[in-house]
Amino acid sequence: MTRRDDGGPDHAHQRPDGVSDLTVEALGSLSKALETVERARGHLYGFHQLTGTADLELDRTVRLLRAAGHDGWAERVEEDILGRNVIPGHWTFQIVEAYDRTYYEPFRSLERQAIGALAAGRQHLYEAEMKEARRTAGHLDHVARPDDLRSGADAPDRQ
Repeated sequence: MTRRDDGGPDHAHQRPDGVSDLTVEALGSLSKALETVERARGHLYGFHQLTGTADLELDRTVRLLRAAGHDGWAERVEEDILGRNVIPGHWTFQIVEAYDRTYYEPFRSLERQAIGALAAGRQHLYEAEMKEARRTAGHLDHVARPDDLRSGADAPDRQ
């Protein structure tokens, strides 16, 4: 890695003294796992919203079936599907709430506690060190921090 003259990452993204490579890697792995859970949670919200949208569309379905003279089918949709639990006793909002309470919030809390205890609360150390190792000295699009763009540090004029 080439030493940069712009000071590198800001204090919040510099490894505290005494934090080992394995600790940084472990915390990076924990954060990566949480990011995957964040994506899963997003998919769960997508499931919730899509299911709700489908259920609301059934109001139109029932109305159209009745208008077309298919009262029996309209009643079947109303009684068998409209407002139905997606799993026994649960609408999708209850699944989202249970996931948040049972898995997401404890996971998120543990990740924050681990970073607080093992890295003085400094997040994304693994990524910050990866960025530092991969930057090209003197390249405008490789400065260490957003404020380096304003000060011109590590960024020669482009022609």
